[in-house]
Amino acid sequence: MRPKTIRRLKQGAGILLSAFMMTVAFGTCVSAWETTEYWTSCVEDIHPYGVPELMIGNYFSVNKSALNGSTAFPTDLGLETGVLPFNKVQMEVGIDAMYPSPDPYMFNAKIGTPEDAIVKGFPGIAAGVYDVGTNPSTTAYDIADIIVGKTIPYIGRLHAGYYYGNHAVLLNSSGQPENQGWMVGFDRTIWDPGKQWLDSLVLAADYASGKNYIGGGGFGIYFNWTKNISLLTGPVWFNDTGINGAWKWTTQVYVNF
Repeated sequence: MRPKTIRRLKQGAGILLSAFMMTVAFGTCVSAWETTEYWTSCVEDIHPYGVPELMIGNYFSVNKSALNGSTAFPTDLGLETGVLPFNKVQMEVGIDAMYPSPDPYMFNAKIGTPEDAIVKGFPGIAAGVYDVGTNPSTTAYDIADIIVGKTIPYIGRLHAGYYYGNHAVLLNSSGQPENQGWMVGFDRTIWDPGKQWLDSLVLAADYASGKNYIGGGGFGIYFNWTKNISLLTGPVWFNDTGINGAWKWTTQVYVNF
């Protein structure tokens, strides 16, 4: 990538982070992790304005042979909300707490415009920063991304994106910088009974390139019990097992207030 392009990405990440810090400083309800598709951030969605959402996520091994090694990631506790009261330009900000962890807190922000907001047929576009940690040497991944998404009739929603992180922290298992890559995502409602006991089922899948801790992907099902309570579950695989270990199973609960 050309140096000018890299500088522009870093400048964009700085603007988004500044906007996040201004929001916190003026007392707006702090929110959570950047909205994700499944394992990655490759989705155009941005959380609605003024609706806090709590997330509790776990990634654990179902392989008995892994008992002697690391079998699970820290539990992710997140709080998220939208902060712009507009239809054509939306923004969310958030904070995650990873427990147990010596440096558990990470900050995130995302801004964009939904599909058809500019003109009919125009794709959704979003840009964000996430995993902005508090320890410069271990958790300050400072990953900036840009995502484009479009609904294809009879197929579902397709997303494509690019990410660029802190080269000093986003490394492969050999300790070498591996701080950029591409992403793809997909989701489709596969059952929509609209009944009291189940609102809908949504299939989601994604993948991120790169031999680093975010490289990998998976697929799963969103069980939307109501419009405000969801359970996501399914497997995740990784490009660099030296960092993340063997594949894991995730369960994530989302509750809108």
